[in-house]
Amino acid sequence: MPNFANTRTTVINAPAATIHALVNDFREWTKWSPWEGLDPDLKRTYSGAATGVGADYAWEGNNKAGTGTMAITSSSADRIDIALEFLKPFKASNVATFSFTEAGGGTKVDWTMSGQRNVAFAVLGKLFFDKAIAKDFDKGLAQLKATAEG
Repeated sequence: MPNFANTRTTVINAPAATIHALVNDFREWTKWSPWEGLDPDLKRTYSGAATGVGADYAWEGNNKAGTGTMAITSSSADRIDIALEFLKPFKASNVATFSFTEAGGGTKVDWTMSGQRNVAFAVLGKLFFDKAIAKDFDKGLAQLKATAEG
């Protein structure tokens, strides 16, 4: 199966620790996630550790929000890795990575989603999914920036 990786980047005028805290705690995602608001009745379940490695988040929503889980698998000052499982409207296992690098008094944030796609999804990915992911990540990074700088 073909591998894929999509990365979007922004520079946030805030310390890496401030941004890291907003990503490292799934409860903070309601402040900046690009998928907030897709389903006003979204069911959220938080379990495991409160933050960092072992923090788990599950959601169940309408067709736009879908159903899935996330688990923080590694967390350091400069990087957070998240195992991402989509269950509905389609099944997929991916890795989301956030990296934080000093950048001229601010912090460069890279948000990457990577994984494997079967051949059909690889074609659809190039045509549709990659653009949708880029748009969502750009929106999320802009909201993360606004939250961290606010």
